[in-house]
Amino acid sequence: MKIPKPNLNVIELAILVAPVVVLSSILSYKLGVGNTRVELLPFISGDNSEIKALEHQYGPSRVSQGVEEWILKDFFQNRRNGVFVDVGANHYQTGSNTHYLDTVMGWSGVAIEPQVKFAAGYREHRPRTTFVPLFVSDVSDQQTTLYVTKFDGVASHVREFTERWGEVTPTATTTATLDDVLDRLKISRIDFLSMDIELAEPRALAGFSIRRFKPSLVAIEAHAEVRQQILDYFARNEYALVGRYWRVDSQNFWFAPIGKTGISDSLVAVDSH
Repeated sequence: MKIPKPNLNVIELAILVAPVVVLSSILSYKLGVGNTRVELLPFISGDNSEIKALEHQYGPSRVSQGVEEWILKDFFQNRRNGVFVDVGANHYQTGSNTHYLDTVMGWSGVAIEPQVKFAAGYREHRPRTTFVPLFVSDVSDQQTTLYVTKFDGVASHVREFTERWGEVTPTATTTATLDDVLDRLKISRIDFLSMDIELAEPRALAGFSIRRFKPSLVAIEAHAEVRQQILDYFARNEYALVGRYWRVDSQNFWFAPIGKTGISDSLVAVDSH
């Protein structure tokens, strides 16, 4: 039965869209690698034509949680042998933003993930990726607690946040700044930075010298609680939102240096004030 489409204002539409986005994300993670066709909705919009365009050109297969893999194919095209840093990397394949770059495009990089149970998968299946079992923050060598759900795709240093997904298990871990990790591994440049650490992004960015490492593209999850802090950080460091991807990914912000992307007509400048 067709249900008439009501006329909704922006706030009402946002309230309706939000649960669908969360459900889509969880289904995408649960239904397996590469074959799920669940699509994430754009920000405050029922129009998924831009997602469909990416899927038509680069899909339908993917192992990333959402459209991230298609965006990487679009941005980097056939660039090979790049360097990535995956903060909050989780599983070596399922839901990974860097699996494609490693296994298909010959990139190498770092997977930073405090849940040590994922280390074996990287050793066996992704030898070009160095697994680092630390929690990225604004200070190194401090003990902290990570709260992990049975659905281990969600883990945060904020217990109340993690409990939204059910019962949690406290897990002890050690912090490190991103600068310290990269210096220890003698990494001097980054092509792609992915960050998904459930509200810890501002602290992680505080310990990262972005002007020194100059990533060409950054994908960072942006929950409402930390969204403005993320925007302020990138504005201060002369990065802009990539307009081409603004309406195709409802979970992440995609940033690139202003004027150094090759697609400057697709950039949206960020005003932090």
